[in-house]
Parts: sequence; structure tokens; C-alpha cells
Amino acid sequence: MPEHAQELDASGLNCPLPILRAKKTLNGMESDQVLKIIATDPGSVKDFEAFAKQTGNELLESSEEGGKYIFFLKKK
Repeated sequence: MPEHAQELDASGLNCPLPILRAKKTLNGMESDQVLKIIATDPGSVKDFEAFAKQTGNELLESSEEGGKYIFFLKKK
């Protein structure tokens, strides 16, 4: 598990809310800081992959654990 500066729990939120919350949180972070995101929407897997490509933020890790999807995004 990568070291992370902040954690965002987007459990129970459906698209596009997890992405919007992540974007807002990343805006307040420094470059190279890592944000851990927890989501329960299965669609968030593809969403965060697309979000990383579109924004240039690096998706360090993506995993699924007991119905929760965990993402680590490194701010560009």
C-alpha cells in the first residue's frame, strides 16, 4: 500500500460523485502527494482509469476488497 497524504471515502456514492470528490480533494493537494480513495461503485474502476489518463494524475494502484474499490492516485 503506497504512502498517502489524504484519504477520501466515497463509499455509497454513485458515478460521477467519487470522481468529482477526488478531483476536488486533489485540487487542494501538493504535486506528488498521493490520495487514497475508497469507493463502492463498480463503475468507479473504469472511471478512475479514464480520470487518470485525462488529467495526467498517476493511478498507482487499484484493488478490490470485499466490495470496496481502493485507488491510489498521485497528483501530477
